[in-house]
Amino acid sequence: MAEPTLKRELGLRDLTLFCIACIVGARWIPAAAHVPGSITLWLLAAIFFAVPLAVAVAALTVKYPGAGGLYLWTRGDFGPWHGFLCFWVYWMGIAVWFPTAAIFYMNAGFYTLGPSYAHMGDNRFYLLSVALLAIWIALASNMVGLKVGKWTQNIGGTATWLLGALLVAIAAMVWMHRGSAAPVQLFPAWNWGTLSFGAASVAYAMSGMEAAGSMGAEMRDPKRDLPRAAWIASAFAVLFYALGTVALQVIVRPEKISELGGFGQVSEAAGTVLGAAWLSPLIALMILVCGVGQFGGLGASVSRLPFVAGVDQLLPEAFSRIHPRWGTPHISILALGAVATFLLAIYQLGDTMRAAYDELVSLMVITGFLPYIYIFGSAWKAGKRLSAISGWAITVLAIVSSVVPTAEISNVWLFEGKLAAGTAAVIASAWLVYRRHARVAPAVLPPVIVPRP
Repeated sequence: MAEPTLKRELGLRDLTLFCIACIVGARWIPAAAHVPGSITLWLLAAIFFAVPLAVAVAALTVKYPGAGGLYLWTRGDFGPWHGFLCFWVYWMGIAVWFPTAAIFYMNAGFYTLGPSYAHMGDNRFYLLSVALLAIWIALASNMVGLKVGKWTQNIGGTATWLLGALLVAIAAMVWMHRGSAAPVQLFPAWNWGTLSFGAASVAYAMSGMEAAGSMGAEMRDPKRDLPRAAWIASAFAVLFYALGTVALQVIVRPEKISELGGFGQVSEAAGTVLGAAWLSPLIALMILVCGVGQFGGLGASVSRLPFVAGVDQLLPEAFSRIHPRWGTPHISILALGAVATFLLAIYQLGDTMRAAYDELVSLMVITGFLPYIYIFGSAWKAGKRLSAISGWAITVLAIVSSVVPTAEISNVWLFEGKLAAGTAAVIASAWLVYRRHARVAPAVLPPVIVPRP
């Protein structure tokens, strides 16, 4: 009887919506709308980070076809230890991303539903319960098979399109009724705060294309479809972020838009001007669907990394298993959900919800950007040198910016201590796991994981 293998389920439409679900996060629009002139930051991030990343991912997926994405790229170009470290740090970065995204999407959903539900966003029990439910629904749909799970990403990506169109339409109607809440600025005030926000938050918001590369063994025609999907998704991301940011600033003055409650403030203001109370629940629903789509997309893609490391015998054998019926690396998906659940709970200890959110975001940016040093290094070796230089520059700037505490952080030493301890723990754990399993791993690792046609 043949061993169960990964199945090619992703066509061009699925892959495009998968990329959109992985890249575009509604959570970043209120944060950008709070900064006047941030539309320029979106355009700069697209030119100097999103486009170079799309070029790199497309080239490396063709060079290294198969499951594993950045793990395969780094392993092939820099050796097994570097491949393992890159995968491990990236995997942990996404595990940290899950709690931050869940906190935002559930909090935004509660606030956007209106005053009757806003208090639930400040209640840790309600917020964490709903956040965990959303995470596990998305992961479970992808665990039972990509043929089913891809619809989580498809629906999430479609909801993102609709949310962007709705925000622009609402802003246009508000403009016609009463004009803009404040003059729209094209250029921000250039200072360290703007530079830090642009590098850490805006550039991070444009990342995610590398996640699609992990699904190479499950694309029907990766050489043809991934470059097309990458360019479509990247163009949409720029339009969504830039136009969505301007739309929020037309409806509410930038200084009154909060990062966590921004969508609620905007939907309430627009509903009052337009006499449309139904806007709040509609926007809340779209935000929640976008969030679940992102959980599904990144959860599916990142679970392929420990699967390939398990095949290489650098992780316990259980990670290399594919479910005989579903055709998915189910153990890897369960492990990601367990770590994300643990982090969501542990980072609430000894701090306010806002401080915990900021700490998680900073750790997410650090661990999220470190693998790009390797990704753009592989791009350099693949001949994409301009993309590599640009990507490296933004990566270094983002990492430096993420260690600077925000004004909301009252205990700077606790904040920096958690960041240092978290980053050190991620790297140290990678070395300990690798050293233990590298002794029994084969000296020559297989080039790719071959999927079933």
